[in-house]
Amino acid sequence: MSGTGTFQGGIHPNDGKNLSKDKPTKILMPKGDLVFPMVQHIGAPAKPIVAVGDKVLAGQKIAEAGGFISVCVNSSVSGTVKKIEPRLTVSGAMVESIVIENDQEYKTIEGFGKKRDYTGLSKQEIRDIVKEAGIAGMGGAGFPTHVKLTPKDDDAIDFVIVNGAECEPYLTSDYRMMMEEPEKVVGGLKVIISLFKNAKGIIAIEDNKPDCIKTISELVQNEDRIQVQVLKTKYPQGAERQLIYASTGRKINSAMLPADAGCIVNNIDTIISIYMAVCETTKLIRRIVTVTGDAVKEPQNFSVRIGTAYTELAEAAGGFVQEPQKIISGGPMMGLAMFSLEIPVTRISSALLAYVTDPVALKPTTPCIRCGRCIEACPSHLIPQMMMPYAERFDDEAFEKINGMECYECGSCTYVCPAAQPLTQAFKQTRRSILDKRRRK
Repeated sequence: MSGTGTFQGGIHPNDGKNLSKDKPTKILMPKGDLVFPMVQHIGAPAKPIVAVGDKVLAGQKIAEAGGFISVCVNSSVSGTVKKIEPRLTVSGAMVESIVIENDQEYKTIEGFGKKRDYTGLSKQEIRDIVKEAGIAGMGGAGFPTHVKLTPKDDDAIDFVIVNGAECEPYLTSDYRMMMEEPEKVVGGLKVIISLFKNAKGIIAIEDNKPDCIKTISELVQNEDRIQVQVLKTKYPQGAERQLIYASTGRKINSAMLPADAGCIVNNIDTIISIYMAVCETTKLIRRIVTVTGDAVKEPQNFSVRIGTAYTELAEAAGGFVQEPQKIISGGPMMGLAMFSLEIPVTRISSALLAYVTDPVALKPTTPCIRCGRCIEACPSHLIPQMMMPYAERFDDEAFEKINGMECYECGSCTYVCPAAQPLTQAFKQTRRSILDKRRRK
């Protein structure tokens, strides 16, 4: 292994993590109805297998995967199926959803939570368990985890990387899990490397988390196949391409999967969910969400049932000190602005961030001054100041020619731009346009 611990480019935004990092995770039990969108992942939508009026249990499958690149959905509570209808999601789209009336009893399916020795399971059994648990990447992308764990050639996988960087500002859920449940992080990694005989396990952590580094290093000191990789604190250190390069020295681009470079990458909550599914017979029914920002009275991390409304998250954090000018699902760099809190928590809901004053609205947009800061900051070595005119003119062909599709919308260019140009937003729209055209062809 020849990782560098960092990458060229990137930025150092105010991380805001002090608001919630030192507060132990609280369990939040939902009060109202729960909403389960059929799209909480990359790939085909899940297909409901329950009907209005059906009684369900926590951990029960309520929707099956709609294809190989898809994920099933399990109920996080016991109750009654109230409706199956389109509901608003964080993307702004109306998505077919199953609405369950919570009976507040939280009865589970038989065997839920039973301890299990993964060493007695076959590779296929482990993959099937992960699939039936309904696990998709919980770092934001939502790629079906059972697919990620099923590469073309098991023997070609050299590294299984646990993304403990958590470089997105304000987010502290992964930090809390590394401090509170480090054994599950290591346990989940051991489950995965058991699938790949040639693989080494890497737990990659930024150097602004010395307590996590110390705790987990002690846990793996006698593990021959696992090591902790200390990374330089920099955004977007946790992006898949940058993480792989910083940890192993290997490079990937937009046309490649990590497996093409002999790597498999999962974030902390995904790894813990794998451990819970395989070793504790627990379907994915919860995730850890950071509720934070200067508009939040009591910033906090919550273990919350999937399907819970964001309104309940805000209430559990004491509400707002005043009406927020901006609310984001996720972090400030890659999150999505929200215009309603009547939206359910899904597998990919990492945070609820609320600002008293919208920091973006304070900066008036002016013409590009050709300062080149966006070029220095871009972790993909692109030239945003050249990409922007093509994006504004809807010139998709020219955008592609200058490698615009290598952008993964990290927001670094927008952050450093003194002209407050909406670079990332323009690139996101152009990339979607190009991908739509490719799908139609």
